[in-house]
Amino acid sequence: MQIFLGFLSGLGIGVLLLVWQRSRFDARLKSLMRGLRSSDSLGSSLSSASQLGLAISHHQEYQAALEEKIEVYQQILQVSPLGYLQVDDENRLIWLNAPARKLLGIEVETYSTGKPRLLLELVRSYELDELIDQARNADQLCETEWVFHAASDDPTHLSSQQSCALRGYAFPLAQHQVGIFLENRQETVLLTQQRDRWASDLAHELRTPLTSIRLVAETLQMRVDPSIRTWIDRLLKETIRLTTLVQDLLDLSQVDRNARQGLQLQSTNLVELIHSVWSSLDPLARKKNLQLDYQGPDQLWLQLEAPRIHRLLVNLLDNAIKYSPTNEKIWVRVQVEEMTRDGTIQDGSIRDEGMGVDAQVSLDVIDFGSGFPEVALPHVFERFYRADPSRSRPATLEPDLSTHLHSARIPTSDLDLSSDDLDLSPAVSNGFANLELQGQRAGMGWEGEGEGRKSGVPELVPPGGSGLGLAIVRQIVEAHHGSVRASNHPETGGAWLQVKLPTRSGSSLP
Repeated sequence: MQIFLGFLSGLGIGVLLLVWQRSRFDARLKSLMRGLRSSDSLGSSLSSASQLGLAISHHQEYQAALEEKIEVYQQILQVSPLGYLQVDDENRLIWLNAPARKLLGIEVETYSTGKPRLLLELVRSYELDELIDQARNADQLCETEWVFHAASDDPTHLSSQQSCALRGYAFPLAQHQVGIFLENRQETVLLTQQRDRWASDLAHELRTPLTSIRLVAETLQMRVDPSIRTWIDRLLKETIRLTTLVQDLLDLSQVDRNARQGLQLQSTNLVELIHSVWSSLDPLARKKNLQLDYQGPDQLWLQLEAPRIHRLLVNLLDNAIKYSPTNEKIWVRVQVEEMTRDGTIQDGSIRDEGMGVDAQVSLDVIDFGSGFPEVALPHVFERFYRADPSRSRPATLEPDLSTHLHSARIPTSDLDLSSDDLDLSPAVSNGFANLELQGQRAGMGWEGEGEGRKSGVPELVPPGGSGLGLAIVRQIVEAHHGSVRASNHPETGGAWLQVKLPTRSGSSLP
């Protein structure tokens, strides 16, 4: 009897287990059937085994379609002009295309898709590794530029190794993977260097003859007949304008050279420097009755290259004075902003290191002028770009004066070229004696008012800027690892130039 009862209890337990397993099997089957793409009428007419086989068939077709898409994408990336590579969550190289292999100098033998290896083993570029970690941690697209130096284990290839300027775009993918696009910037860098070298060499070559012309003009200024002295005055003004343009080109090349070689930083009181620059520009501001409206700390010590920041402030404030209407103010705002870990910006003082907060100094220069045209905002920091079309080129000659200026000559008898204290070579003397002033061909601007009109000679309109001031500002800011932005202020309607400079060790607010 006991044996029979034990048999029945075991049978009952077995049946319960069978029912439980069957229920689990049915639940799994139903979950698989949810992906079945056949119609409800067809699915209901088939047995469970047939429906399961049909679901597996659809799953295999779907997987084959996905593999085909992956193959198509890989073929597209293989012929892409940009390099592309992909790493997993442990920074092991999963896949890369031919341009990336060429840019990074990875040999085909060392790369195998079957056995992923650490990217740092194949490519000794800590900048690339840091870009990947930055994109993964920030969970957004990150971009950086660096010069990649390919490393080789063969010492015989050291002389043939070449550096390459790269720009990388890293973006996060699923399962903590990261994809990276690589752009070869070497040709652009070489063209930029050639352009800067050409401009610098040309500026150096022009400085000496312009200085000679200016000396000759200043010597002739007080020795010619008063009736033609206005021509020498205009010649001197145009020479000074060209000399300023040449000096701006030299400053651009020097800032770029200092950025590559490293700035000579020193502890500088930015607030004191602002007031010093305004004092030097005060004569220009007085002519338009402009006032400086400064708001910010009384002192702010930063690690800067003082001469460069002085030039930056001169360009910003001079630009504001030039385009401000009379009897207005020029706003200058200085504040320290804190960059928290979540990327938000807060106003405050510079905290001690180790608190997870990066600080930057914001310098705003705002005027009450007409502001920048909206179409010009993306280009105001480009070289030789002027946002105001009226200043993009000098004014044209009046029609009734064109013929007169085309054939105007300075009489030789009016020039005292025989004086012993006027040291001019025969070539220069003959050149001034037969100087033909062609206003239109020289590209000068003229205005038919004032003393020149009375003497039958038009006056020269003061020329506009060279278009290099804001370009110099941008290069100085970028050399200090900062940023600059141009916009129109919502309250004043005038130009709003905002410079952001990172604080360095030793910076403090007294």
